[in-house]
Amino acid sequence: MNPYVRSASSGELQKIVELINKAYRGSYEFIPFTIQSLNLEISRRGITFLVAEEDGAIVGCVGYSSRRMGVEIEWLAAFDENVRETLVREVERIAEGSVHVHVDVDSPQMEFWVRRGYNAEGGLYHMTAKLEGVEPLPEVPAGTVIRSLKPGEEKTLIQVVNISYGWERLREDSIATWKAEHPPFNEEWIHVAEINGKIVSAVVSRPDTEYNRYFNARRGYLGPAATLPEYRGRNLASALTRRAMNFLYEKGMDTVSLYTLEQNTPSVALLKKLGFKVQHHWKFMYKTLAKNAPNH
Repeated sequence: MNPYVRSASSGELQKIVELINKAYRGSYEFIPFTIQSLNLEISRRGITFLVAEEDGAIVGCVGYSSRRMGVEIEWLAAFDENVRETLVREVERIAEGSVHVHVDVDSPQMEFWVRRGYNAEGGLYHMTAKLEGVEPLPEVPAGTVIRSLKPGEEKTLIQVVNISYGWERLREDSIATWKAEHPPFNEEWIHVAEINGKIVSAVVSRPDTEYNRYFNARRGYLGPAATLPEYRGRNLASALTRRAMNFLYEKGMDTVSLYTLEQNTPSVALLKKLGFKVQHHWKFMYKTLAKNAPNH
């Protein structure tokens, strides 16, 4: 008999926290949720939760969000195969287009997703590097100014990043949010390249706050470099990344962390030259739903 699946109520958040923390305990760098931290993720990422119920008890949950490419499953916490199947089936029923999930390459759960018809399409690397001193910056074209962002240049930064990515990666409140969540972050932690008075490339650094607090560490975090298309191939990303690494070292960090796409081979090669190593690997799994498949 299949469990009854329904939308979760706000009063059930504690049970959802318990399920997620139990299901993901021991997974790579997992930091247990509190009601407050999960609420923040729900608000920030627009997550909806469904719960599975048997005999009046909640036995599983799934959290998902709507993305540009379809629905993404963020968390699936259930300890019975039938409950997992039922929760995923309900997300697929609700979704339009396709359903996506990222899975640890070595996870035994990979078999579950493959069996449900999910295919691998690229992946994500978590990369880290040791910070052991200040290193010289890679050479950039003459006249390039490498510096920190100045107060009042936030809108320019947002425009450069969003044009570089081709979608809205940063919003107007992004810098204010970073200041609130990652003290002592400020504009000084944002590294930019300027050519002929125009900001053309940027890398954001900050403390890896949640990781440092939970693991008692001193790790910095880098957002990926964003360079306007017409200014690529000039070593700007390498120079800014090295500047950010030097900056974090001077702020007392002993390691630095970032995420990059597996399929972005130029970025991976650049980062390895700067001392980064792959620490973890996730695969992006997706399923195009039959109801949205093209007719032939």
